[in-house]
Amino acid sequence: MRRPADASTLRLASETPPSDVAAQFEVRYTRILDADGRARAPLPEPFSDPRALTSLYEEMLALRLFDAKAVALQRTGRLGTYPSCLGQEATAIAMGRTMAREDVLLATYRETGTMLARGVRMEEIFLYWSGDERGSAYSGPEAPKQDFPICVPIATHAPQAVGVAYAMKLNREPRVAVCVVGDGATSKGDFYEALNGAGVWQLPLVFVIVNNEWAISVPRSAQTRAQTLAQKAIAAGIPGEQVDGNDVLAVHSVMQRALATARAGGGPAVIEALTYRLADHTTADDATRYRNAADLERARRLDPLVRLRQYLVRERLWSEPQEIAAREACNARVEQAVAAFLATPPREPTAMFEHLFAELPASLHEQRDAVRGRDHE
Repeated sequence: MRRPADASTLRLASETPPSDVAAQFEVRYTRILDADGRARAPLPEPFSDPRALTSLYEEMLALRLFDAKAVALQRTGRLGTYPSCLGQEATAIAMGRTMAREDVLLATYRETGTMLARGVRMEEIFLYWSGDERGSAYSGPEAPKQDFPICVPIATHAPQAVGVAYAMKLNREPRVAVCVVGDGATSKGDFYEALNGAGVWQLPLVFVIVNNEWAISVPRSAQTRAQTLAQKAIAAGIPGEQVDGNDVLAVHSVMQRALATARAGGGPAVIEALTYRLADHTTADDATRYRNAADLERARRLDPLVRLRQYLVRERLWSEPQEIAAREACNARVEQAVAAFLATPPREPTAMFEHLFAELPASLHEQRDAVRGRDHE
């Protein structure tokens, strides 16, 4: 039987010993364009040049039209399950535009815009989502040959990013690894382990958390009690900050700074980009089952393309004829990619045995030969 506490015990338990603040931290938030497309601060370089701004908008527009076409191809049975990036164009394009060609991207399945900005061909992305692994063999003249393939499992590429960045540091290469994860991935052990390694070894590694508020059907509020996701970097000794992920200029500025610091030997960074997933999680999902329509409508009013276009129009850098011409040019580019994708000869079924081993084990030879035999019957 438990003995009741006496008065002295109760008094000791209620007393709080004097304490000092051992450490203090802060998480900064960056925004340049407000929700109405008005500049809150001077535009960073290189956006003093109007052409740099309009080309940025055109790139975001091309991504949106590509994304819509990919969904249409899936609906008509020509692509497999596809993850739309609708509403996340600003963060994706800004990441791709700020990375150097020699940097290495380790992305999830929703960084289509980053891949396009880094030189991956549209038809290769279509190939990948059709189930053809040739889509990961980036072949364009500006293709990022060392970028990692799309990572579908959640956060498993974060420790891989640590390995990539560690190799860069060992070889004293002025390069940076960029690891992109979603908000759900920050609840995985892989992510925490990667943060710890990057912090301990002060690696040239930038983690970008694309916080679109939903891990499939799980809202951010049900994933963590942390006030921000950026603050998870603090425990690893890494600076963490937030940025308005629907403000392409702000993301560009924050990424540019983090990449420059990492490239110069200043260590890793964590950037939490606050955005919203306007589409379903994938074409196999129905977000109306778990998402509030009013929240979705509020998010639509923060559309990153509308925000930048409002700024351009207000500054007389963009007009309706330019919008029409840009849409026609982007649509033509997308349709050309669709034609190239559909004209690609299909692979032999035995291709499933490729890209798995440097040398196929003897145990799989029989299976491969059996598949080949059935294919030629």
